[in-house]
Amino acid sequence: MSNPKHSIQGKTALIAGGAKNLGGLLATDLVHHGAKAVAIHYNSAASKADALKTVAALEKMGATAIALQGDLSTASAVKKLFADAVAAVGRPDIAINTVGKVLKKPMSEISEAEFDEMDAVNNKAAFFFLKEAGKHVNDGGKICTLVTSLLGAFTPFYSSYAGTKAPVEHYTRAAAKELGARGISVTAVGPGPMDTPFFYGQESADAQAYHKSAAALSPFSQTGLTDIEDVVPFVRHLVSDGWWITGQTILINGGYTTK
Repeated sequence: MSNPKHSIQGKTALIAGGAKNLGGLLATDLVHHGAKAVAIHYNSAASKADALKTVAALEKMGATAIALQGDLSTASAVKKLFADAVAAVGRPDIAINTVGKVLKKPMSEISEAEFDEMDAVNNKAAFFFLKEAGKHVNDGGKICTLVTSLLGAFTPFYSSYAGTKAPVEHYTRAAAKELGARGISVTAVGPGPMDTPFFYGQESADAQAYHKSAAALSPFSQTGLTDIEDVVPFVRHLVSDGWWITGQTILINGGYTTK
């Protein structure tokens, strides 16, 4: 039986990278389960239309919603995002960071500029999102960061992607310890390769075929990949009745990798 204390009903959420794909679906799912207000973050003008479309959908469902733009690769931008979200919809009960950037290249070909960009998006932004979430999320709140199932892989070519997502595991543990006294749970979720443009833009036809057959449950998936619809219920659980799970990184991938 659901504990009203950890219900999504009447809660306020902030979703970084919430314009489309997994972030957009998480936003609509939270409202479907009772969230009253959602702040949707988007990175740049390229995703503004998607963010506004998601906001319109949330408003049609009866929620208060706002779209907030920001390049979260600086601490000041993350701080501004939380300040703007609080001003617009109130202090969040739920903060979810889905922001990420993929680069598939041999280590020998990765430039310093490419590494710095990956580090800023996947590592630095995640750290300061957790920092600001710790300051602004209400007591008893929930914080979740999207990482990657490649954290459980022994594979080439993703060194800068998995490597810059890996620190989030420790940030999650540290934040869970530091915020536990306020009843705040902190988790990370690592989906397998997802059936979104985020995946297809990086992979050759051969690589796509491999990833679509690599998970133990691939034969039972429509795409062979992790569908965003398979990830959403787990995140919803972690930010509601699953509050007792904290400090953990959970891989959701149908048996693609494990730890």
